[in-house]
Amino acid sequence: MKEINIRDAVIEDSALILRFVRDLAKYEKAEHEVVATQSHIEESIFGENSTVHALIGEANSEAIGFAVYFFNYSTWQGRNGLYLEDLYVTPAYRGHGAGREILKHLARIAVSKHCGRFEWSVLDWNEPAIRFYESIGAKAKSEWLGYQLSGEALLEFSNS
Repeated sequence: MKEINIRDAVIEDSALILRFVRDLAKYEKAEHEVVATQSHIEESIFGENSTVHALIGEANSEAIGFAVYFFNYSTWQGRNGLYLEDLYVTPAYRGHGAGREILKHLARIAVSKHCGRFEWSVLDWNEPAIRFYESIGAKAKSEWLGYQLSGEALLEFSNS
Protein backbone atom coordinates (compact mmCIF):
# COMPACT_ATOMS: atom_id res chain seq x y z
CA MET A 1 0.00 0.00 0.00
CA LYS A 2 1.15 3.50 -0.75
CA GLU A 3 1.41 5.84 2.20
CA ILE A 4 -1.90 7.51 2.94
CA ASN A 5 -1.92 11.04 4.29
CA ILE A 6 -5.06 12.28 6.00
CA ARG A 7 -5.63 15.98 6.50
CA ASP A 8 -8.40 18.32 7.54
CA ALA A 9 -10.32 19.57 4.54
CA VAL A 10 -10.24 23.30 3.76
CA ILE A 11 -12.75 25.44 1.91
CA GLU A 12 -10.69 25.11 -1.29
CA ASP A 13 -11.59 21.38 -1.19
CA SER A 14 -15.31 22.11 -1.61
CA ALA A 15 -15.45 21.16 -5.31
CA LEU A 16 -13.45 18.00 -4.59
CA ILE A 17 -15.78 17.05 -1.72
CA LEU A 18 -18.80 17.58 -3.95
CA ARG A 19 -17.22 15.38 -6.64
CA PHE A 20 -16.62 12.64 -4.05
CA VAL A 21 -20.21 13.01 -2.79
CA ARG A 22 -21.48 12.50 -6.34
CA ASP A 23 -19.16 9.52 -6.86
CA LEU A 24 -20.42 7.99 -3.63
CA ALA A 25 -24.04 8.60 -4.63
CA LYS A 26 -23.40 6.97 -8.00
CA TYR A 27 -21.92 3.92 -6.23
CA GLU A 28 -24.98 3.80 -3.98
CA LYS A 29 -27.30 4.05 -7.01
CA ALA A 30 -28.68 7.37 -5.76
CA GLU A 31 -26.91 9.98 -7.87
CA HIS A 32 -30.25 11.61 -8.67
CA GLU A 33 -30.72 12.41 -4.96
CA VAL A 34 -27.70 14.72 -4.71
CA VAL A 35 -28.93 18.31 -4.63
CA ALA A 36 -25.88 19.80 -2.89
CA THR A 37 -23.87 22.45 -4.72
CA GLN A 38 -20.36 23.69 -4.11
CA SER A 39 -21.87 26.68 -2.30
CA HIS A 40 -23.80 24.33 -0.02
CA ILE A 41 -20.57 22.48 0.83
CA GLU A 42 -18.70 25.73 1.45
CA GLU A 43 -21.36 26.99 3.86
CA SER A 44 -22.37 23.76 5.58
CA ILE A 45 -18.88 22.40 6.21
CA PHE A 46 -16.73 25.53 6.30
CA GLY A 47 -19.20 28.24 7.30
CA GLU A 48 -18.84 30.19 10.53
CA ASN A 49 -21.58 28.23 12.36
CA SER A 50 -20.74 24.81 10.96
CA THR A 51 -20.70 21.80 13.28
CA VAL A 52 -19.51 19.49 10.50
CA HIS A 53 -15.93 18.41 9.80
CA ALA A 54 -14.29 16.86 6.74
CA LEU A 55 -11.09 14.97 6.05
CA ILE A 56 -9.28 14.34 2.78
CA GLY A 57 -7.26 11.17 2.20
CA GLU A 58 -4.29 11.53 -0.13
CA ALA A 59 -1.73 9.24 -1.72
CA ASN A 60 1.21 10.73 -3.62
CA SER A 61 -0.36 14.19 -3.18
CA GLU A 62 -3.50 12.99 -5.01
CA ALA A 63 -6.89 13.08 -3.26
CA ILE A 64 -8.19 9.52 -3.06
CA GLY A 65 -11.06 9.82 -0.60
CA PHE A 66 -12.90 11.81 2.01
CA ALA A 67 -14.89 11.57 5.20
CA VAL A 68 -17.50 13.91 6.67
CA TYR A 69 -18.36 13.65 10.35
CA PHE A 70 -19.93 15.48 13.27
CA PHE A 71 -20.35 15.01 16.99
CA ASN A 72 -23.61 13.76 18.42
CA TYR A 73 -24.52 13.11 22.04
CA SER A 74 -25.54 10.16 24.19
CA THR A 75 -27.62 10.97 27.24
CA TRP A 76 -27.06 7.44 28.53
CA GLN A 77 -23.27 7.83 28.37
CA GLY A 78 -23.28 11.52 29.20
CA ARG A 79 -20.70 12.01 26.45
CA ASN A 80 -20.40 13.01 22.84
CA GLY A 81 -20.10 10.47 20.09
CA LEU A 82 -18.56 10.81 16.66
CA TYR A 83 -20.92 10.13 13.76
CA LEU A 84 -19.44 9.38 10.35
CA GLU A 85 -21.86 10.73 7.75
CA ASP A 86 -19.90 9.70 4.65
CA LEU A 87 -16.74 7.81 3.83
CA TYR A 88 -15.60 7.37 0.25
CA VAL A 89 -12.43 5.97 -1.29
CA THR A 90 -11.83 5.99 -5.03
CA PRO A 91 -12.06 2.54 -6.65
CA ALA A 92 -8.31 2.36 -7.36
CA TYR A 93 -7.55 2.60 -3.63
CA ARG A 94 -10.23 0.29 -2.26
CA GLY A 95 -8.81 -2.81 -0.66
CA HIS A 96 -5.43 -1.16 -0.12
CA GLY A 97 -5.92 0.22 3.37
CA ALA A 98 -7.06 3.76 2.59
CA GLY A 99 -10.51 3.32 4.16
CA ARG A 100 -8.96 1.66 7.20
CA GLU A 101 -6.55 4.58 7.63
CA ILE A 102 -9.35 7.14 7.40
CA LEU A 103 -11.40 5.18 9.96
CA LYS A 104 -8.37 4.90 12.27
CA HIS A 105 -7.86 8.65 12.00
CA LEU A 106 -11.51 9.20 12.95
CA ALA A 107 -11.22 6.71 15.83
CA ARG A 108 -8.24 8.65 17.14
CA ILE A 109 -10.27 11.87 16.98
CA ALA A 110 -13.10 10.18 18.87
CA VAL A 111 -10.71 8.94 21.57
CA SER A 112 -8.94 12.31 21.85
CA LYS A 113 -12.34 14.04 22.29
CA HIS A 114 -13.42 11.46 24.92
CA CYS A 115 -16.30 10.23 22.77
CA GLY A 116 -18.25 7.29 24.09
CA ARG A 117 -18.80 5.82 20.65
CA PHE A 118 -18.00 6.07 16.95
CA GLU A 119 -20.84 5.12 14.67
CA TRP A 120 -22.08 5.19 11.10
CA SER A 121 -24.64 3.54 8.81
CA VAL A 122 -24.17 1.26 5.83
CA LEU A 123 -26.62 0.20 3.15
CA ASP A 124 -27.83 -3.35 3.75
CA TRP A 125 -26.78 -4.47 0.25
CA ASN A 126 -23.19 -3.16 0.53
CA GLU A 127 -21.57 -6.48 1.39
CA PRO A 128 -17.96 -5.35 0.77
CA ALA A 129 -18.38 -2.48 3.24
CA ILE A 130 -20.17 -4.69 5.78
CA ARG A 131 -17.38 -7.29 5.62
CA PHE A 132 -14.78 -4.54 5.99
CA TYR A 133 -16.52 -2.96 9.00
CA GLU A 134 -16.91 -6.34 10.68
CA SER A 135 -13.22 -7.10 10.04
CA ILE A 136 -12.21 -4.12 12.18
CA GLY A 137 -14.50 -5.16 15.04
CA ALA A 138 -17.54 -2.97 14.29
CA LYS A 139 -20.92 -4.49 15.14
CA ALA A 140 -24.23 -3.88 13.41
CA LYS A 141 -26.91 -2.44 15.64
CA SER A 142 -29.49 -5.15 16.20
CA GLU A 143 -32.28 -3.40 18.07
CA TRP A 144 -32.29 0.11 16.61
CA LEU A 145 -33.90 1.14 13.36
CA GLY A 146 -32.97 4.40 11.69
CA TYR A 147 -35.78 6.87 10.95
CA GLN A 148 -35.75 10.23 9.27
CA LEU A 149 -38.03 13.01 8.23
CA SER A 150 -37.01 14.83 5.06
CA GLY A 151 -38.39 16.81 2.17
CA GLU A 152 -42.13 17.29 2.06
CA ALA A 153 -42.76 15.05 5.10
CA LEU A 154 -40.41 17.20 7.22
CA LEU A 155 -42.06 20.39 6.02
CA GLU A 156 -45.57 19.05 6.62
CA PHE A 157 -44.76 17.79 10.09
CA SER A 158 -43.04 21.02 11.11
CA ASN A 159 -46.15 22.96 10.11
CA SER A 160 -48.66 20.63 11.79
